[in-house]
Amino acid sequence: MRRSLLGRIWPNATALVLFVGFAFPVYWMFNTAFKPNGQIISETPVWFPTSPTLDHFETAVEAENFWTLVRNSVTVTVLAVGFSLVVALFAAFALARMRFRGRKGIVLTFMVAQMAPWEVMVIAIYMIVRDADMLNSLVPLTLFYTVMVLPLTIITLRGYVAAVPKDLEESAMVDGCTRLQAFRRVIFPLLAPGLMATSLFGFITAWNEFPLVLILNKDDQAQTLPLWLSKFQTAFGDDWGATMAAASLFAIPILLLFLYLQRKAVAGLTSGAVKG
Repeated sequence: MRRSLLGRIWPNATALVLFVGFAFPVYWMFNTAFKPNGQIISETPVWFPTSPTLDHFETAVEAENFWTLVRNSVTVTVLAVGFSLVVALFAAFALARMRFRGRKGIVLTFMVAQMAPWEVMVIAIYMIVRDADMLNSLVPLTLFYTVMVLPLTIITLRGYVAAVPKDLEESAMVDGCTRLQAFRRVIFPLLAPGLMATSLFGFITAWNEFPLVLILNKDDQAQTLPLWLSKFQTAFGDDWGATMAAASLFAIPILLLFLYLQRKAVAGLTSGAVKG
């Protein structure tokens, strides 16, 4: 019984330690964003702000180009996720349902592409975009973000399509549906967890991406929030309260999306990893 009790305590204790380790920086970021300046620079750590203030958030949202960069980030992220899901849906269906020569090789290629660091192609990407006269544009960012998230999106959705019994699709086709109609009416509604998992991954990847926009978009009006946050300063130099407030505003969309999709996202990733 003692071993059984220890067997239950150790996993929970380890999970608690890991949770605290990962959650503490996030807590401290939000905590600092609400502190008055005096408590931020205090030699004694202030674990809970005694007189919380929203002044730092006001400073962040009133910074130059903030709302322009919010629009840029939302635009490239939503478009990249949308394009990748549309392409991945049809690719995953073909790889999971159809039998053709080279199918396994294509899947292996996607896996290798996902594992390979795309940073090795930064110079080539820059030269392509420069020669196309598309520097300081959101179009190349959207296209490359789509390519970045596409391999894992296809692999995950392929596993989820393979988990849907073929009998359902064949029954729909017997009842008069075409293959496309069977996919739209039978398979697509069952892919919600997989779609949410992949869309969450794509959103996080595109929303947080930093090096590519740093290289391709030098114009302040064509940048995104990660780059703006890395060089955020006020007229008085480094303002840690405003910096933490800006970082909090940057993190809030991801946190809200994760909290909303977490259950179905975990189910989708698990299914996509073990099926097919």
